[in-house]
Amino acid sequence: MAHRGEQAIILILQTLPVAAIAAWGGLALWVQRPAGRVASVVLIILWLASALAFAAGPISAPWPAVRAGGAVAFPVLFALLLVWWGSVRPSNERDWIPEVARQLQGTVEGDVVTLRNVRNFQWRSADDVAQRWETRQYHLSALRSVDLALSYWAGPAIAHVMVSFGFDNDDHVAFSVEIRRKKGDKFSELGGFFRQYELSIVAADERDILRVRTNVRGEDGYLYRVQMPMAAARSLFLAYVERANRLVNRPRFYNTITANCTTLVYQMIDRIVPGLPMSYQLLASGYLPEYLYRLDALSGAPDLAEYRRRGRYTGRALENTDLACFSRDIRRGVPGIETG
Repeated sequence: MAHRGEQAIILILQTLPVAAIAAWGGLALWVQRPAGRVASVVLIILWLASALAFAAGPISAPWPAVRAGGAVAFPVLFALLLVWWGSVRPSNERDWIPEVARQLQGTVEGDVVTLRNVRNFQWRSADDVAQRWETRQYHLSALRSVDLALSYWAGPAIAHVMVSFGFDNDDHVAFSVEIRRKKGDKFSELGGFFRQYELSIVAADERDILRVRTNVRGEDGYLYRVQMPMAAARSLFLAYVERANRLVNRPRFYNTITANCTTLVYQMIDRIVPGLPMSYQLLASGYLPEYLYRLDALSGAPDLAEYRRRGRYTGRALENTDLACFSRDIRRGVPGIETG
């Protein structure tokens, strides 16, 4: 009996890697659909059948054809799958949706940073938008603040993360790490694991990138003033510019875990302030306020609940009637921020 139990454990341990490879390959083919929908389904069936025959090898002695077929077909198909997967490359030349159609580029000359393709769309509805791309200049010496904006769209654990830099004269520019969707694409967390989207860094006016989420898409927005030395804030600003320029010359795929709106911000800040602790809150981005609170990066409120209550700007965004005052209005009452 013990001998049979040991054999069963060995069989399971031998099968698990095959099952994992089979699942990965099947999902990759389903997401990418390299031969169209119908033909890709046929490919997936053949792939899974070869994996099943290979995994059944140790117990398929009565069926030598199955054993031989699995032993040959699965390794060959796996090799072909890897060759195909290696050919799936990111590109900047696709039919993009308007809001990510252009790529941010920046140049630094001493104290002056020039940003090209800053988005400043005027959203009247999700389908009615006046497109406008601008070139703007910012003086690093005029940088005064860093704010973290979280926009919740799928429960308390999932939020889109944006970082807004404030300059003299109440001038703000917000950076957002986003998927670069093609026309016809719909967002899928699964697709984010299998090279369905390229990565994009967008710099935009707050009246565009923050307002569209609360006032047009119905998301819930929160704002937190991050306490950090201005030298680190300037380095973070320049890190965004550097990453954006890199994507122009070397496109990259978005990844739901390793290259998303939160992890890239962490990587940039960790380069400036080494040794930041890793946490699940970097993946469950809706809990980033807890992470900042634990690092003493927030000030102006007695507890996290108060930061959340006063940081929620959804109502203030919806009530805003003068777009020239939008940035000031959404910051009213936010801990750590003085608004006139």
